[in-house]
Amino acid sequence: MATYIVFGNFTEQGIRNAKDSPKRKEAFKEMAKKLGVTVKDVYWTLGQYDIVLILEAQDDMAAAELGLSLGRLGNVRTQTMRAFGSAEVIKLLDKMA
Repeated sequence: MATYIVFGNFTEQGIRNAKDSPKRKEAFKEMAKKLGVTVKDVYWTLGQYDIVLILEAQDDMAAAELGLSLGRLGNVRTQTMRAFGSAEVIKLLDKMA
């Protein structure tokens, strides 16, 4: 499984309904599950981003489908990064020419 870190910011709609955010988290986890993505952690944050998600997915397509499905709801805008754990980086570095 690949790991993804997702940074999110509330839209105007999302901030107006911020009190519903914990409920939306549960709905998001169900959406992710249906797409074969596991939500490892959800954090509400201070600073540049309002939310940070840690996900695991089979591939980039599943992660992208989840991101688009989430964005379509209109509560957050996201940026997604693929993250590599130590074992993956070692494997990658071992393959370098």
